[in-house]
Amino acid sequence: MLRTGIVGLPNVGKSTLFNALTSAKNAQSANYPFCTIEPNVGVVNVPDERLEVLAKLCKTEQIIPTAIEFVDIAGLVKGASKGEGLGNQFLHNIREVDAIIHVVRCFDDPNTIHVSGKVNPLDDIDTINTELALADIASVEKREARIAKQVKAGDKEAVLEAGVLHTLKDLLDKGIFINIKDIFSEDEVPYVKQLNLMSTKPVIYAANVSEFDLKDGNKYTKLVENYAQEHNAEMVIISAKIEEELCELGTEALAYLKELGIDDSGINRMIRSVYHLLDLRTFITAGEKEVHAWTIPAGAKAPQAAGVIHTDFEKGFIRAEITPYDEFVKYGSYAACKEKGVTRLEGKDYIIQDGDLVHFRFAV
Repeated sequence: MLRTGIVGLPNVGKSTLFNALTSAKNAQSANYPFCTIEPNVGVVNVPDERLEVLAKLCKTEQIIPTAIEFVDIAGLVKGASKGEGLGNQFLHNIREVDAIIHVVRCFDDPNTIHVSGKVNPLDDIDTINTELALADIASVEKREARIAKQVKAGDKEAVLEAGVLHTLKDLLDKGIFINIKDIFSEDEVPYVKQLNLMSTKPVIYAANVSEFDLKDGNKYTKLVENYAQEHNAEMVIISAKIEEELCELGTEALAYLKELGIDDSGINRMIRSVYHLLDLRTFITAGEKEVHAWTIPAGAKAPQAAGVIHTDFEKGFIRAEITPYDEFVKYGSYAACKEKGVTRLEGKDYIIQDGDLVHFRFAV
């Protein structure tokens, strides 16, 4: 399952956001640093209106959406890379996630203590990035020491890896997040990935504002937006407190959002940002038994998608029966889609498209 870590300085709204994301009050939120010690973990269903539509057409009440696991990680402080605060534990937790949601305080409130004494989102971002980069540099240097003998002996793979490590150190010295695919060749990428560096994780900046700035943002969110654009990251304006309150409103939440002039919740926009950032797609299996959404990376071929359901499906893959979502909704059933010729059989080289309804044919 996809894992996303919620990070940031103490008292920026991480645990409040986590409560809203998971619709659960199991993450303690308080006005002092290190309120979160052990990471809270919650599984969140990915909103997808298509599933409800398909369930009605297939006459089933069983809907299984795809899901994301969110991890609320302890607040970071300057010096974490050297063990300050909960540094070592915090950094270990970040290494285990696929993407990072960096909550940045973008509101003024004299009643909520800021760890550095003032609200400055770019300074906050720099603090986090610097600590992650320093910890990653230590990992790179440790790896350099381990392969030093092979490099000296002229081992080709070790020499290649040493070049990758040198490039990484130069990038990490700048304290920015690294887009692996834009910098390293296909041969070099495995050497980067094996290090599991935090500075290579995709990032979404969650600019946490008061309800009054939720629609248009403020001077702080403009700074975060510009920073995200410059560094190929995503940015979403949210009000963690409002999102937490929305969970209590239930069906009335949508009406409340419209009163605020907002079309959709920050949580839904954030989840969509995670999918966009990680370049993910959803395919669906639908029938009388259940409607089930499945997550795959963009570009995944039919056998790979089959393997997400069960490894035997991928091993014994024969064909994939594909019905586009829009066509299924238009004609109302598989039988009608086959009659109209919109359902087709595809082989192992077919790239699954977002919203494809798929039935796999396989032999065990």
